[in-house]
Amino acid sequence: MAADTIVIKKYANRRLYDTSNSRYINLEDIAALVRNGKDVQVVDANTGEDLTRVTLTQIIVEDAKEQPAGLPLELLRQLIVTTDHVGQEFILWYLKSAFDTYQKVQSSVQDRLSQMQSAALSPLQMMKNFIQSSTVPEKPAESNAELLELRRRIAELEARQSKPKPRKKSRSAKKASARKRA
Repeated sequence: MAADTIVIKKYANRRLYDTSNSRYINLEDIAALVRNGKDVQVVDANTGEDLTRVTLTQIIVEDAKEQPAGLPLELLRQLIVTTDHVGQEFILWYLKSAFDTYQKVQSSVQDRLSQMQSAALSPLQMMKNFIQSSTVPEKPAESNAELLELRRRIAELEARQSKPKPRKKSRSAKKASARKRA
């Protein structure tokens, strides 16, 4: 028995006592412990006989009463029919293998979902980092010098724009001016 195993004593009056928390509990409490990953061992309070398998089976039966989607009827029938030891071992091995595979698939799906979440958040984080790195303030003297240079260039362009452009002479005016020179 592992050191972190929770020992539950079952008394003749069918009461269950959690020795690690010094309190009476019920089957639902044991189910919650198991679902939370705790290792539970149920023993007869008088004889010390291990009743864990019987108690966990009882929890499964109680759950099946509340949820009609319990174990398939054909599987339950086969469990009853298979009274020889080899047949029962095979069915139990098969169930364990199927459940292990199910857990691996669930774990893989969870890993993929977390990878997708990381990938979805990655571009956002990259943009956030880019924005933060590109908004590093410059030295005030450098930015003022740049600003003054830009203002000077704008003023120069505006001045060019406002000067009247010389009018182009028509061909006849060009010919007349050429005759005067000649």
